Amino acid sequence: MRSRTANDPPTPRWTRHLVPLLLAWLLASVWGSVVQTQWNLQALLDVGVAIPMAERARTTWQDLIGFAPVYAGILAAGWLPALLVAAWVARRRPAWRGPLLAAAAGAGMVAAVRTVDAVAPMPVFIDATRHLPGLLVMAAGAVLAGLLYARLTARAG
Repeated sequence: MRSRTANDPPTPRWTRHLVPLLLAWLLASVWGSVVQTQWNLQALLDVGVAIPMAERARTTWQDLIGFAPVYAGILAAGWLPALLVAAWVARRRPAWRGPLLAAAAGAGMVAAVRTVDAVAPMPVFIDATRHLPGLLVMAAGAVLAGLLYARLTARAG
């Protein structure tokens, strides 16, 4: 791989943010998928259904393949406006950048999930988000992802 020289055209700013954003999005998507799977499996355990560890692992893997992409789309719809607003505010208040991006990622996730719930034919689309504890655990993954994005895109100095 060739290193940049002074004669190279400048890299557009958004490209420096793309990979970190994709990594954060992946983290939040995987977190949410695993949380919703384990939440649902725990509900089955609570009513006496025996679920061997191998079955838990297989179900988690299947949901990572089948549900995580759907959740990633929901997450993206919530993140786009939330992170754009947070980035705009952060340009005016640079010291708040990390907390703003983290809060926006969490709020965007909650807004997107609640929007899907409002239009879905079932009472909630993601059962783990039916009540506040599950919604908060799902949002925690988005908040951590927002912090990761902030950290990966922080300017040195």
